[in-house]
Amino acid sequence: MQIAKVRGTVVSTYKTESLRGIKFLLVQFINEQGQALPKYEVAGDLVGAGVNEWVLVSRGSAARTETGMGERPLDAMVVGIIDTVNVDNRSLYSKKDAG
Repeated sequence: MQIAKVRGTVVSTYKTESLRGIKFLLVQFINEQGQALPKYEVAGDLVGAGVNEWVLVSRGSAARTETGMGERPLDAMVVGIIDTVNVDNRSLYSKKDAG
């Protein structure tokens, strides 16, 4: 899994039948210092994440292990909304402080 920040949403009116009902988010990956990396990805979202939230992103075949996702062409899935991240005994991120 990787940590990412939700930067926006992606709307696709026309898509394959297997992707209907899935919300798509544009996520930007975060490094261990809390800095945004210049790498973005579109990820499916089943947990209801919102813009500016930090999330856990599962990628590759692991993104399809959730029940009902096995036959969907997804390479990335938001699998959790992060509350806190601590690195080397210091707080890197706290949802309550993020505003």
